[in-house]
Amino acid sequence: MSKPKIFSLPVRVYFQDTDAGGVVYHASYLNFMERARTEWLRTYGYSNAGLMKEFGVVFVVRSLKLDYLKPAQLDDLLDVTAQVKEAGRSRVSVLQTVRRGHEVLTEAEVHLVCVSLESFKPVSVPEVLSEQWKK
Repeated sequence: MSKPKIFSLPVRVYFQDTDAGGVVYHASYLNFMERARTEWLRTYGYSNAGLMKEFGVVFVVRSLKLDYLKPAQLDDLLDVTAQVKEAGRSRVSVLQTVRRGHEVLTEAEVHLVCVSLESFKPVSVPEVLSEQWKK
């Protein structure tokens, strides 16, 4: 398997993302990472809506580990990354970081499961995605 591609999404910190002191609220990082995973998925040719419509599936977060290293602040321009760490039949582990320049502020490993929209039970990741993730 070749080295996984790293996707990066620029995200500006807005007032709504911060506490009263202008420091990014801890839950805002989850929103930044969700946006990055959504746009990362598009680089493989699919939106969440497209997966639902064409395959009847959606990815859900099963678990995540997130380490806060340094705070982001109001008006910072951040880069939020996503890359496949490991992919299985119905799951994918995604490594994500939030950076300000070269400085890593937050690191996460997010475990996603592909589930059927009808039953919300695990199903195989559509082949069009799994083939690309295993390259």
